[in-house]
Amino acid sequence: MLTTKIVTIERFLLDTQPDYARGDLTALLYDLALAAKVIASQTRRAGLLDILGFADNVNIQGEEQRKLDVYADDIVVRLNDHTGRLCSMVSEEREDWIPIPAKYPKGHYVLVFDPLDGSSNIDTNISVGTIFGIYRALDDERRGRLEDCLQPGRDMVAAGYILYGTSTMLVYSAGQGVHGFTLDPAWGEFLLSHEGIRFPEAPKYYSFNHASAGRWSKPMKQYVDWLSASQTPILSQRYLGSMVADFHRNLIHGGVFGYPDEYNKPDGKIRLLYEAAPLAFLAEQAGGYGSDGKGSLLDIRPTHIHQRTPVFIGNRNLVEKAEAFIVGS
Repeated sequence: MLTTKIVTIERFLLDTQPDYARGDLTALLYDLALAAKVIASQTRRAGLLDILGFADNVNIQGEEQRKLDVYADDIVVRLNDHTGRLCSMVSEEREDWIPIPAKYPKGHYVLVFDPLDGSSNIDTNISVGTIFGIYRALDDERRGRLEDCLQPGRDMVAAGYILYGTSTMLVYSAGQGVHGFTLDPAWGEFLLSHEGIRFPEAPKYYSFNHASAGRWSKPMKQYVDWLSASQTPILSQRYLGSMVADFHRNLIHGGVFGYPDEYNKPDGKIRLLYEAAPLAFLAEQAGGYGSDGKGSLLDIRPTHIHQRTPVFIGNRNLVEKAEAFIVGS
């Protein structure tokens, strides 16, 4: 006999969404859960299918697209372009914003997403993920515009990520806490596994790419020295190069993820709209904080859809210490 209440993601969304999120937003989140199931089914079989390696294309970031990148992007778009819930989309893999085809009804929301973050890890079977953010359309009378996509993270109504690892997890927030669901492969359903996630008060990890240390500023080096030597207990360094996996580990165990600016990357590497802002939204909902080193990531209004930014996200005190080193320098 089952002693634990089983809560599916559909039931949780129906029971707990705030009033403003009921209806299309709830359905949109469930559509993203379906996309996660489809993408997860392929990531689990990646070594058996012809989806490893490169797709002979270069995306707008100047990065070679991997076959699973293209597949994941296609799945998210195809599952969402016809539902009548969206007025536009933005994907890391596409140069321009994505209008809803004229033959389909226009909706009230904007979806921004990175279909497969950390995809350089695919060939080595390391966790990868999908990141997404959702905004309301600025003008419901219009069909969808670039302006609808270029909103600051503070105006986001929901955000989340899907982690494809030893298990597949969907973690999201619609402004009332952060909740995690784990895909049961036997049932084919996401079940509530982590309700009301908060950053632990005592962090364990910091996640920075030390291979880039030679290109960091002096205050940045001082901050990482402080992280590695001034904490009680001492923080351990953990870095996978998959932002979703690094963020998720630090969310569960406490810590900070960072990708600062470098002398050859003055604007940083992480994309603001569909990577940094959604994770910063989740961080604040979990009691943490996301910053570009000078102020909140959520207060930055993007000027173009693929804008980059330095990133520090995690336990609030650790991120605010980064600001103290950088702004005070």
